Amino acid sequence: MLLRGQNLLGYRHYSDDVVRKFVERCVENGIGVFRIFDAMNDMRNLKTATDQVIKMGQHAQGTLSYTVSPVHTMQTWIDMAKSIEDMGAHSLCIKDMAGLLQPYVAYDLVKMLKETVDIPIQLHAHATTGLSTASIIKSVEAGIDRVDTAIGSMSMTYGHSATNSVVSILENSPRKTGLDLEKLEEIDAYFRPIRAKYAQFEGSLKGVDSRILLSQVPGGMLTNMESQLREQNAIDKMDEVLLEIPKVRKDLGYIPLVTPTSQIVGTQSVLNVLTGERYKTITKESAGILKGEYGATPAPVNQGLQEKVLDGDKAITCRPADNIAPEMHILEQEFDEIVAEKKLTLADNKIDDLLTYALFPQVGINFIENRNNPDFFEPVPQASGVKNNSDEEGTYTVSFKGNSYSVDVSAGGDVTSMKASSDTSSAPKANEAKIVADTPVEGGEEIGAPLSGNIWKVMVALNQSVNEGDVLVILEAMKMETEIKSAKSGVVTDINVKAGDAVTVGQALLSIA
Repeated sequence: MLLRGQNLLGYRHYSDDVVRKFVERCVENGIGVFRIFDAMNDMRNLKTATDQVIKMGQHAQGTLSYTVSPVHTMQTWIDMAKSIEDMGAHSLCIKDMAGLLQPYVAYDLVKMLKETVDIPIQLHAHATTGLSTASIIKSVEAGIDRVDTAIGSMSMTYGHSATNSVVSILENSPRKTGLDLEKLEEIDAYFRPIRAKYAQFEGSLKGVDSRILLSQVPGGMLTNMESQLREQNAIDKMDEVLLEIPKVRKDLGYIPLVTPTSQIVGTQSVLNVLTGERYKTITKESAGILKGEYGATPAPVNQGLQEKVLDGDKAITCRPADNIAPEMHILEQEFDEIVAEKKLTLADNKIDDLLTYALFPQVGINFIENRNNPDFFEPVPQASGVKNNSDEEGTYTVSFKGNSYSVDVSAGGDVTSMKASSDTSSAPKANEAKIVADTPVEGGEEIGAPLSGNIWKVMVALNQSVNEGDVLVILEAMKMETEIKSAKSGVVTDINVKAGDAVTVGQALLSIA
């Protein structure tokens, strides 16, 4: 499994006791190989997870989150690889999540790594930029031990190079794989209709996206961003967001773009574009990067932004988890209270549900509460044939999550444009939304949602006095927590939402007079 070091599967650092218990339960449930990485490439954040995997007698694969920046040199990767080997990892992975590893750089990197470490080396390269197959071949020539590929019908674009193609390329080389192309074709054919069932969840990329060579956005981040911008009625802002991402990444110390930092940078970039003012709103996670809560950044962060979020405090310089006290018992107490209050039915092994809650407090409880209720979840996708004829051409109205969209479809069945239907949606477009309305409404100035999402927590009460800069509401949007702060001092005169409510862009949250 892919394990985010001290983040596990979540978006924050967890205490060492949570990390160890999570790894233990994964092994008990059948996981044998752990690919462990840290989004910051801070090797300190790999140690606890690596130690526990080794203690449990399983395979620990340490990972380099490959990226390109003015501060990432060949020596950077060599030093990291040596640190991973010294931790006791059984193998090393070069994780090229954005498809940025150029073929000849791949050759030099693999060659130098083979001369530096004795453990096997594996390449994981996404095909989004069109570089992956060539990089795989040059890595093979340099002596790489393993490469990640995907069967042909599930390959390319946001995924990996095709297994079939790589096997064929190496057929007459000194490193012939020995895999049978005819048997691979059987697997290929099996997955072809399965992929068709899930076509609605795929991104719009049809071939190569060369923009990524500049924006450095990984494939998974790209599809998430497309989906999120559509939810914000702002898909037309995609290019602006892609231009903003490298700027935010620089401000945050040239961190690699891999979960969770890809989501952090992506969400902050979206906010910068949609609010019309850079860093008018800073997500909790972006502030965490600036404070050092995720570990050391590859380069210094933007000093002005750091001072803004620190507000007189000092940045963290130690391993972040060293500041986190054991929390399993606290999480269990919280969980037990929720279970009793909601009368939840737990799994046979309570610890697995507890860990689900620990990593995903809101979503996890919703899952546990509804896991035996199929109506709560999306219906199982069904394969549907697409007829490529002129009858498909036209404009259709599609409803999604309570919003209506006008969709233009070409004769070939491709979506050529999509926008919110003006006659069915009263919510303003995302780029028109403002956190504070320009004009006062009865009872005070209305505070609107800057993004569509779910209310995580309301931090104020009716008739409460607030000061400028006080946090009013925490909004969970695009998998990040966004603090909505007061633009002035005053009194809360109206509260229109509660924890758990879904809100759309511009929807009134509360009012301040």
